[in-house]
Amino acid sequence: MIFSKKIFLILLFALPIFLFSDRGNNKEKVQTEMPERGICAHRGAMKTHPENTIAALKEAIRLGAHMIEFDVRMTKDKKLVVIHDRSVDRTTDGTGLVTELTLLEIKNFDAGSWKSKEFEGEKVPTLSEALSIMPNNIWLNIHLKGDEELGSATAKVVLSEGCLHQAIIACGSDAASGVTDVNTNIMICNMERQSNRKEYITETIQGKYPFIQLLKKRNDKNLEEDIHLLKGKNIRINYYFGDAEIEVDALFNMGINFVLTNRLSEMLEVAESIGIKRNH
Repeated sequence: MIFSKKIFLILLFALPIFLFSDRGNNKEKVQTEMPERGICAHRGAMKTHPENTIAALKEAIRLGAHMIEFDVRMTKDKKLVVIHDRSVDRTTDGTGLVTELTLLEIKNFDAGSWKSKEFEGEKVPTLSEALSIMPNNIWLNIHLKGDEELGSATAKVVLSEGCLHQAIIACGSDAASGVTDVNTNIMICNMERQSNRKEYITETIQGKYPFIQLLKKRNDKNLEEDIHLLKGKNIRINYYFGDAEIEVDALFNMGINFVLTNRLSEMLEVAESIGIKRNH
């Protein structure tokens, strides 16, 4: 059969366009094997850097965190910013509620000098800015501070930044419904905590959530039993929190997957001592 030269040339030049298409403006990261357990940097490397800033996130990456937790809120003009509190007062030189400020107004605030003069000029990042610096082999524990609208908007950004394989949206049921309306494949960590842990675990199992985040309690005598139950259902367990060497060592021995900590560097050393390599 004679192959038309014209058709050949069309296919030749069309192929690269197909191969490098952004598929509807969605960035695509090369998927890789994700850590099965390790240390989660709570709000980034918050002990040494201003929490929930690019500086704190980059330091967590540099140190080799296996997961990074950060918080997301929606501004007055419906933009998504990485900040924990309802107001900007504590972690910036500005004042006011996030929901009553525009992104431009928040970007004018200094989000670093409260921690140290070294970080003067650091800004509150957007969710897109935070996701854009993330390696593809680190879990992203994205804690939503809002409702269904925030869940939907966050899911769209996660997809557009190509983070589907590594993003875990930690949220309550309202925000979760917004996430799943956009894409049912986005992983959710159930944060709809009940009055007791047993109810929380039961609802997590019934809802077929892939992640749960257990809270540290004064009396955790049933923790091993709860871990055994969750592991039997293939649910990954985040634990908030562990800042003591002996405690974190014990949590890993019991089967916890990821321990949230404020003392990132020190707890990564603990992980290394029991064979959990840094995530580089």
